[in-house]
Amino acid sequence: MGIIQASIPLFFVLIAAELLFTRLGRRSFYRLHDSVSDLSAGTLSQIAGMFTKLFLVGSFAWIYDHARIQRWFDLPVWPYRPVLRLDPTGTAVDWLALFGWVAAFVLVDLAYYWFHRVSHEVNLFWAGHVVHHSSEEYNLAVALRQSAIGGLLSWIFYAPLALLGMAWEQFAVCYALNLVYQFWIHTRAIHRLPEWVEAFLNTPSHHRVHHGVNPEYQDRNYAGVFIVWDRWFGTFTPEQAEPVYGITLPLRSWNPLWVQWHQYVRIARNVRQATSWRDRWRSIFGAPGWSASAARDVAISAHQAPPAAAPAMARPLPYDSDVPVALSRYAVTHFALTIPVALWLLTAAERLAVLPLAAGAFYVVLALTNVGGVLEGRRWALTAEQARLGALGAAAVGLLAFNDAPRVVSVTLLLGCTVSALFLWQHRGAFIRSSDERMDHDHHHHPVRFG
Repeated sequence: MGIIQASIPLFFVLIAAELLFTRLGRRSFYRLHDSVSDLSAGTLSQIAGMFTKLFLVGSFAWIYDHARIQRWFDLPVWPYRPVLRLDPTGTAVDWLALFGWVAAFVLVDLAYYWFHRVSHEVNLFWAGHVVHHSSEEYNLAVALRQSAIGGLLSWIFYAPLALLGMAWEQFAVCYALNLVYQFWIHTRAIHRLPEWVEAFLNTPSHHRVHHGVNPEYQDRNYAGVFIVWDRWFGTFTPEQAEPVYGITLPLRSWNPLWVQWHQYVRIARNVRQATSWRDRWRSIFGAPGWSASAARDVAISAHQAPPAAAPAMARPLPYDSDVPVALSRYAVTHFALTIPVALWLLTAAERLAVLPLAAGAFYVVLALTNVGGVLEGRRWALTAEQARLGALGAAAVGLLAFNDAPRVVSVTLLLGCTVSALFLWQHRGAFIRSSDERMDHDHHHHPVRFG
């Protein structure tokens, strides 16, 4: 089991502690539907990571094996070995090995800084990273809201470390520790830490700025662990006021699959609508949000009178969908039933063949996507969820017929699917026919207000 997967129980313990802290302090850091969306996106990221992380580590290992600098020049091998060693006098510290580990951790963090920075400055990279920023809340659950495929291109930024001769095992450990560190800084419960910590490390205060959509906070504080990179490269901004969280074009969806893909769809539309290869290139590799139509609007406005000074950043009412409480409880219940399946799949991945692993991944993605669709009252979610329940019910009948599982398990599964299907049929009128109708419905019941 990897370091990140082993840390998952700790993540949930800390989320529970933060939730308890907010309740005791009568503060509101969490919204149920938003947190379900966060954890669903994070689960999809981990499921996809069973396949994509092999590409990242495999690419690193291939570069190390075939192109590391020590193959071409007579240079020392990167010191990758245990820091503590046993000798006749007892336990001793291998200082060269310690230096190798510290250097590896620092360089991995530096590479992360540049990957993270480019993920905000280039549209193709932003399409993956926007997943993490699309929540309008800021809490420890948001830390788990990660991209499923956004890391596929990250190998470009870590490749120089393989060229220097860093072993892939050492890189994998430092990379995982870097990501685990970033979990705890996604909180509003900690205001400021001692000044020397704030000057040296990335902290909740610094990272809140990074998640702010305020004009003065956008595209700042990219650090993973060491905030010194931002100070050195001119991208640091201190927190002055509570940020407004989210993205400039709010997502307005709980669907974890749409959370993962919406920016790629926007890029594809811009490419299709572009009239020149230059515009198509800029739609993909230009700044996030660039499109030919937006560029024309900017050019036109440049010849008009200058606009009045913009008012201070207002705080919009966060998105929520208007579905019956009973339907919301249904979705949350099936979300809670799906998470243990996903955790089992992650722990059993190394023992499973490709086909059952892919089937399990498909089931988890379908179940969580349906949860998001039910929370929005989408008509397609009613059909997809009924199909999922039907397939599970058929599987339960098969288990009963062939005695492949304890009878109580098969009967409970069949009964649960039947009750759930009847419940959905009873509440079928709560599902709106189309996406446009749902968006109009949400806008009517939840207008964006400022203040």
